[in-house]
Amino acid sequence: MSENSKPVQHAPAQKAGKKPESKYPVNMTDTPFPMRGDLAKREPGWVKQWQDKQIYHRIRKAAKGRPTFVLHDGPPYANGDIHLGHAVNKILKDMVVKSRTMAGFDAPYVPGWDCHGMPIEIQIEKLHGKNLPTPEVLQKARAYALEQIDRQRAGFIRLGVLGEWENPYMTMAYGNEADELRALGKLLDKGYVYRGLKPVNWCFDCGSALAEAEVEYQDKRDPAIDVGFPFAQPGQVAAAFGLPALPAGVDPDNGFIVIWTTTPWTIPSNQALNVNPEVTYALVQAERDGRPLLLILAQDLVASCLARYKLDGSVIATTTGDKLEGMRFKHPLHAADPFYDRTSPVYLADYVTTDSGTGVVHSAPAYGLEDFVSCKAHGMQDDEILKPVMGDGRFAGSLPLFGGLTIWEASKPICAALTAAGALFELKMFDHSYMHCWRHKTPIVYRATSQWFAGMDITPKDGGPTLRETALAGIAKTQFFPDWGQARLHGMIENRPDWTLSRQRQWGVPMAFFIHKETGELHPRTPELLEQVAKLIEADGIDAWQALDPRALLGDDADAYEKNKDTLDVWFDSGATHQTVLRGSHARQSTFPADLYLEGSDQHRGWFHSSLLTSSMLNGAPPYKALLTHGFTVDENGKKMSKSLGNTMAPQKISDTLGADILRLWVASTDYTGELSIGEEILKRVTESYRRIRNTLRFLLANTSDFDPARHAVPSGQLVEIDRYAIASMAALQDDIAAHFERYEFHPVVSRLQNYCSEDLGGFYLDILKDRLYTTAVDSPARRSAQTALWHIAHALLRVMAPVLSFTAEEAWAVFADEQAYKDSDETIFTQTLWTFPDLPDAEALLAKYAALRDVRADVTKQLEEVRAAGAIGSSLQAELTIKAAGTKYELLTSLDDDLKFVFITSQATVAQAANALDEAVQVTASEAPKCERCWHYRRDVGHDQAHAGLCGRCVSNLFGAGEARRFA
Repeated sequence: MSENSKPVQHAPAQKAGKKPESKYPVNMTDTPFPMRGDLAKREPGWVKQWQDKQIYHRIRKAAKGRPTFVLHDGPPYANGDIHLGHAVNKILKDMVVKSRTMAGFDAPYVPGWDCHGMPIEIQIEKLHGKNLPTPEVLQKARAYALEQIDRQRAGFIRLGVLGEWENPYMTMAYGNEADELRALGKLLDKGYVYRGLKPVNWCFDCGSALAEAEVEYQDKRDPAIDVGFPFAQPGQVAAAFGLPALPAGVDPDNGFIVIWTTTPWTIPSNQALNVNPEVTYALVQAERDGRPLLLILAQDLVASCLARYKLDGSVIATTTGDKLEGMRFKHPLHAADPFYDRTSPVYLADYVTTDSGTGVVHSAPAYGLEDFVSCKAHGMQDDEILKPVMGDGRFAGSLPLFGGLTIWEASKPICAALTAAGALFELKMFDHSYMHCWRHKTPIVYRATSQWFAGMDITPKDGGPTLRETALAGIAKTQFFPDWGQARLHGMIENRPDWTLSRQRQWGVPMAFFIHKETGELHPRTPELLEQVAKLIEADGIDAWQALDPRALLGDDADAYEKNKDTLDVWFDSGATHQTVLRGSHARQSTFPADLYLEGSDQHRGWFHSSLLTSSMLNGAPPYKALLTHGFTVDENGKKMSKSLGNTMAPQKISDTLGADILRLWVASTDYTGELSIGEEILKRVTESYRRIRNTLRFLLANTSDFDPARHAVPSGQLVEIDRYAIASMAALQDDIAAHFERYEFHPVVSRLQNYCSEDLGGFYLDILKDRLYTTAVDSPARRSAQTALWHIAHALLRVMAPVLSFTAEEAWAVFADEQAYKDSDETIFTQTLWTFPDLPDAEALLAKYAALRDVRADVTKQLEEVRAAGAIGSSLQAELTIKAAGTKYELLTSLDDDLKFVFITSQATVAQAANALDEAVQVTASEAPKCERCWHYRRDVGHDQAHAGLCGRCVSNLFGAGEARRFA
């Protein structure tokens, strides 16, 4: 904290070789706040000071008792250094928290980390090898996650993000793991959780089910095949098409219902066929290899199919899909092996369309969601469903013809076998958008496995609404920033399948159930047992479940039960933090529901989604009042950032070269609702913008450095008029910025700040003010009036910029605040709330008056510049103005009396009344009066006082007499 400096009086700067400085100095006060920010060098010092002084806890102490505002942190994953996306996310959160604090709220910030799951398991495999014992995996994974958290925490702190960094939440904290298991127990008790066989998104590389949020779509090239299923009931086929019999001479073995698929590997698992009840199907007669052939196809697709198969044919009869229901057809490979010697029934399905293909869809219930639902609805039992694909993507060795092959390798031999059977009508490579694992970037499949699910449409035990109904009702009550997020999340919840809660991993919270070895039923004491396990985990972490001998809890029952090996989906870990953190480990710092969740737009299908579902089940409502979504970072050309393109920018590098405040200013000045573009040129512009703000701040600090508000402040009623206007203008700006902050709109805040510094202050008020600050007497009412306004402006400006330019605002506050104010603030700007301005009853009138005056000034300045460019005057002070004005403009200009010249920064300005607007004019003439060596005004009274031959009358008065009076400017 520097002592306030006394005014240093300087003459106007003289160039080298000119006459020595004047003996009549002007008031040029200085400040230790440097013009150059040197942010990259100096910010680390502030980071250390904030930590040493525990500034975050000083803020909490100051904010105690205020209304609360809780932003709940969506946890980044504890793996790898922070990248630009992390920086954007954390800076946005920090700006929200700081602006809410400034607005008068108690806004704590508890950062968190997501710790369990696949990426860390992969890292442990890479570092220590595969097939480690589970206890060792857990121990190494926990240690690895802690290392990653320490690295990421240092990166976030360097960005100027204030929070409870010494006590973050971690999903792997023992208490959080225990509370997560308790939350699962509640969902089970409420009736939302069930176990069943169902196709789930399965990654062969992960060896586990995937959440919806872990699936991305990429282009894939696959063989699209048309496959015929031979007639098994020719008489029924004829009857369905209204024929007494099939045409004479046609061998029933050469009659086929034809399907189209892009997954040849599912053909061995076929168990049904699907037609649309309302679609018209045709019985087509053709010829192949000299033999008569019959095909069943959707009538609308006959022509395209025959062309594809290179066949000529004709429709001999038609029927509607409903007439085919229950009819059976042979498996295409029925003659190749007894395993395939089975028939497939026709089921009716509305999802079958005639957009492409044949209008007939085949069902492998283990490998398609609609297939599974359809077959189950028609009475198929779980143990009847064929499941030959193993967890690693290979067919079971026992599968005839294709055992041991991966499903992708098997495509060719399957097509060859179909060709040999005479059942393959067409094979064509097909490019389509296909599901991939977001971690491994490899294709995934639907695969029926026994998993634990949260049912979207199950009626809970209390008879209340379903999970889907509760979640959709919650979305309707949630506020969205930007508002399009509402429709996006609604669409995802409206159409999503049941949530697969279980995963086949080691590093995760166990679904700590005891399951009967024969019946598969849960132990009847499951609720009580879950609480006992939760207490063990609370003491020793999830390792306690791995180490647990079932006899310790089950006694003699232990032989009949086995421990469930599944872990909980990591999206449940983070999705349940409203329970485990807001109402658990950090309940003291939190409220439920949180005021805001803020994440990237991918979290509509991720954390926003899982948090909504868990809270809807546990609490019947969302865990948040509002959701804010931001876009992703791209380069200056709008390209996605990637290491391969070489267009990434590390936040650490930007902080180390330009400073974190430049990065923060970039985040704030970019519209986060879309993509955030960044690059060298963009950062140059941001740096330029920062300099303008910093220079303005330096001017305010320098020119209030000898101002003691207790002794020097001028009462608002006695302020010079333009100073009252300046205070009213800053008060309006503070209100405007506060409203933008409240709506989480940061780029208008930056835009208003930049405009205010360069136009409102630099281009108008401060430009006019310099004469009064520098030339009136040090302690004159005129100068103290100006300083009073600057003091209020600086207070407000530091507060509204602090959420964005945190380091700069803190540095300036240490210089600006007097000793008592600094002590009262607990040595930080961040304990402060928005500035309270003196009451100005004429504020609105002043804002209107000076807005009109600025318009006139803009016209006059333009004309002065033209005269100066022509060489008639050197500077505006050499000019004498005569303005002819009519009506309100005349009244406006005359209201400033002799102070009008200061507004235009000319040595003289007179106003004459014009008859009407057409007669209005501005006349600029070069002054013939001598120039005052101190104030540089051209005045006829220069040298009138022989003792001070080079001074004008007002400088003599300001230095040696009563001083000039200023009322307006």
